Amino acid sequence: MIRTDKRIRLCVTLLICNLVFIWGNSLLPGEISGAISDGVKDILQSLIPGGETSPASGGLLRKAAHFTEFTLLGMCLAWLFGMLQKRRFWPLLLGVGAACVDETIQIFVPDRGPSIRDVALDSCGVLTGMILLYLGHTYYKRRTIT
Repeated sequence: MIRTDKRIRLCVTLLICNLVFIWGNSLLPGEISGAISDGVKDILQSLIPGGETSPASGGLLRKAAHFTEFTLLGMCLAWLFGMLQKRRFWPLLLGVGAACVDETIQIFVPDRGPSIRDVALDSCGVLTGMILLYLGHTYYKRRTIT
């Protein structure tokens, strides 16, 4: 990946914003976090015609949000370490570490609690982001060569 100071600053800025978003949401008490999830669920239900969703869809929505935000984290980490030309296991290791910190924060927040399942889901999101960035970069390189 092409490395410039401007790209590194952009990547680090996106990375910090992503972590602030992830950990900021973990600092919210369960009641507030649930209300936000319910609000997003209501918006999605109004956009998707076809009736009601199952009662478990709020939990599914939260898991999808976790996966998505950690997928973005994986992309940022892979981009940064790709530009720095460092080993590929560092982004995954740091992403899993961020997931562990995320769950540790929830120990101290009312109506929240840590979950090994969430760490696994978040880690899968990081890995997915890394793979998506790699595939996108490979595709881009092949298009520019031919």
